[in-house]
Amino acid sequence: MKSKIIICLVLLSITIAGLGCSSQSEGSQLDSSQLNDTNNASAGNLKDIEGIWIGNLTVQGGLELRIVFNISTNPDGSISASMDSPDQGVSGIPVESVSYKNGNLNLGVKSIPGSFEGIYKENNETIEGEWKQAGSVFPLVLNRIEKAPETHREQDPIKPYPYTEEEVVYENKEAGVKLAGTLSLPQSEGPFPAVILITGSGQQNRNEEIAGHRPFLVLSDYLTRQGIAVLRVDDRGIGGSTGNVSQDTTEDFAEDVLTGVEYLKSLKEIDPSRIGLIGHSEGGLIAPMVAVKSPDIAFIILMAAPGVTGEEILYMQSDRIARAEGASNETIAQNEALMRRMYSVVKEEKNNTAAEEELREILRTEIANTSEQKTESSGHSEAVIDAQVTALTSPWMRFFLTYDPRPTLMKVKCPVLAITGEKDLQVPPEENLRAIDDALKAGGNKDYIVKELQGLNHLFQTAKTGSLSEYAKIEETISPDALEIIGNWILEHIQEE
Repeated sequence: MKSKIIICLVLLSITIAGLGCSSQSEGSQLDSSQLNDTNNASAGNLKDIEGIWIGNLTVQGGLELRIVFNISTNPDGSISASMDSPDQGVSGIPVESVSYKNGNLNLGVKSIPGSFEGIYKENNETIEGEWKQAGSVFPLVLNRIEKAPETHREQDPIKPYPYTEEEVVYENKEAGVKLAGTLSLPQSEGPFPAVILITGSGQQNRNEEIAGHRPFLVLSDYLTRQGIAVLRVDDRGIGGSTGNVSQDTTEDFAEDVLTGVEYLKSLKEIDPSRIGLIGHSEGGLIAPMVAVKSPDIAFIILMAAPGVTGEEILYMQSDRIARAEGASNETIAQNEALMRRMYSVVKEEKNNTAAEEELREILRTEIANTSEQKTESSGHSEAVIDAQVTALTSPWMRFFLTYDPRPTLMKVKCPVLAITGEKDLQVPPEENLRAIDDALKAGGNKDYIVKELQGLNHLFQTAKTGSLSEYAKIEETISPDALEIIGNWILEHIQEE
């Protein structure tokens, strides 16, 4: 029997739900005083495991993430350890427990929460084991390296920049959330036109860091060099921004962007009549919401934005990602049937307790009938179920499944540029660009462009297949053609009369 692919969680944009690491503020790192030393590793030869270890996790959709463990011995014989996720821009995560006995290494990371269990192989100096988190298990082989991997990509700007950067903090008072970000300002004389960059789904830092790339850093650098001020901001609960997103929806994040607009309007360096928005993926849902609420928005750019409901998006991306990974038509059809049963519960059962019980029953039956899962412990299966159910019944998911962006798009009267990569598997271009085009036309918008960009994926990289597994392997962060299209379109729309 073929096992089914359970892709229940949205993969838009993407910060990787598979790890769920909480980022420190940009460029920051925890020092050794913030780590819990451990004293339970004396049973093994500590020299075996001292040093820097790296391994690759392959998570949902085939995306690869590097994991780095830094293990060192303290003068008193205890061990300090920390974990980095360079492809998510996260470093210095405390490893609270370290156990090494008879060649068996155990690392516990409570803040995520997650753990690694592996066996040291002296013949090839590797540690072979598994990473466990949120009910999921991933094979992970660690190899010792001399120094931590470089995270610089070819398109990352190198200081000193020909413009100024300011660290800023402002508050969404109604939500009680402080938002931290970076404002880049051209060196010419202001006041300047400005854009706010809006990240995709999941908690992401101001650079929208993913797979070793910093798309918003590259985009911000490009636009600021064109004379456009750029504000990029850490999402709630990430980096320097406060807040707990467990009860938040896309509409709450739109309020944060509105707060950012008001902040920019208060600055003497910014022309309040020339403030625009650039939203990527879920950010492309948010930008039209803000444009409808704020008549001061001069223009919006939608990068890989959904044009249909979240439920339709999830079916599309599940199908395309599964096909890219070589799944059969039978498996894809079975997976969609499972998704439809679960989403029906989420949409129709408003009582969370009742919905959770229905979803658990569906998933227990599914796991029981899936050959690969039969050998796993019941405890692990329940952990998988709990993780899925929590995600499915969250306020964010309940909103996302049913939200249709088309009525909002019909109300957008400012200029719009909507672009999507031809090889985008997460927000497929044909269906979504058509829906955006139809909505803007129906609403009477007189100034918009809808364009499919050939050869580009969801991150606007030049790609061969569009598969998520390519993201980290591609050196390019954003196609120069995409940057030029965005920059030229903005410059055409901000000319002072």
